[in-house]
Amino acid sequence: MAKLKLKNKDLKGIGYTNNTHIGLALNIAKQYCKWETKDHVLQLLKNIMQEPKAYLDNTIWSTLANKIHGVEKQALKEIPIYDEARPYKTYGTKYIDSNAKNQMDIAMRLPITVGGALMPDAHHGYGLPIGGVVALDNAVMPYGVGMDIGCRMCLTIYDLPTSYLKEHRYELKLTLKEHTYFGKEENIRPKEDPIFERSEFKEIAFVKRLKDKAYKQLGSSGSGNHFVEFGVAEITEPNNEMGLAPKSYFAILSHSGSRGFGATIAQNYTKIAMSNCFLPQAAKNLAWLSLDTEAGMEYWLAMNLAGDYASACHHHIHKNLSKVIGLEPIATVENHHNFAWKERMPDGKEVIVHRKGATPAGKGVLGVIPGSMTAAGYIVRGKGNTFALNSASHGAGRAMSRYKAKNSITSKEFRKMVKSEGVELIGGGVDEAPIAYKDIERVMLAQEALVEVLGKFHPKIVRMDK
Repeated sequence: MAKLKLKNKDLKGIGYTNNTHIGLALNIAKQYCKWETKDHVLQLLKNIMQEPKAYLDNTIWSTLANKIHGVEKQALKEIPIYDEARPYKTYGTKYIDSNAKNQMDIAMRLPITVGGALMPDAHHGYGLPIGGVVALDNAVMPYGVGMDIGCRMCLTIYDLPTSYLKEHRYELKLTLKEHTYFGKEENIRPKEDPIFERSEFKEIAFVKRLKDKAYKQLGSSGSGNHFVEFGVAEITEPNNEMGLAPKSYFAILSHSGSRGFGATIAQNYTKIAMSNCFLPQAAKNLAWLSLDTEAGMEYWLAMNLAGDYASACHHHIHKNLSKVIGLEPIATVENHHNFAWKERMPDGKEVIVHRKGATPAGKGVLGVIPGSMTAAGYIVRGKGNTFALNSASHGAGRAMSRYKAKNSITSKEFRKMVKSEGVELIGGGVDEAPIAYKDIERVMLAQEALVEVLGKFHPKIVRMDK
């Protein structure tokens, strides 16, 4: 077969007019397509010219596709946002920094925003602040969901006295070391799960490519503030949906999300949203996808799959630990944040409610709101407060950035602080020190109108990424 020979006029004949694009196309074709037929390469280049977005992630042609798409973007009109923010309710105002409030104000100026609320654990994030809740009209916002799609809490309670912790402390610590996996570490134990039979893995090309990654990380936890803890669940409310008598129980609490699987989905569809939804600079990270578009529906399906995958991860974590302990739990409470739901406003209008670092708190909905590695978390029941869009905080919230935390306390001081609270820590970094978080008691007081307390979880042995 003869080597490929292409000239400028060949590309001009299929619609190329920009000399930079022509030169780049010729160079790439010469390097990667020298044994392809001329007709095949010209058809490929024509496809890239007509639909550059389809090739933005292509290993070979992404440079050319991005150049062509960049010209297209310049021709698209910027979407204006309102001068004033729509009114929204803020809980725990005095505990929230101005950066988070400013981000929320911008989100409330979008033309598709229907409602919003800011939780007391709110702090600065990408696009929508952590602790921000927004209701959008027929649209989904990837950065409004967050990078860790479906990040969630899962609590399992056992019919064991709290003395079990003291009597088996060494064995329990060893169990966390040997049977939990964090960060880049993969759960190498063979496992099956119905999640991998889902049609999304077959019908969405981008998601299909991520199946192997998802399989390898099933049953593992992320880095940062993600954890698996042994501790004490103290039930204080007699009339609870768990059917538990008010007393203290041995329990396991975990916090993690959809791992690299969800993060890759978030990155891909954020890029698509930002390349199609052009907003002023201050609002650019709030780009959305209409649910009337193919990309919007793809993201919606992929997001829901990632949320269910995150749940499956927790179930495997708890199942593995239950097997080691030799008992089945008598109650389970789980909830996720970093997600979007189809819900209805008080006037009956269907909207897409985004809770980025916020817990669903519809009437009667159970959830867990953690404190820190030493502070108690809360087992709660939602009150269904419509002013808060049926939401509550997802934790205490950061009081200082990771950078500031690392520069405010030494590793020795950090370890001493944790030990003084009677908590044994495996892994974990200074950026997750208790002082890096807000006072959970104050946060809970600020949202008394949002949830009622059924009990607390007290961490005793905490496992985090190294």
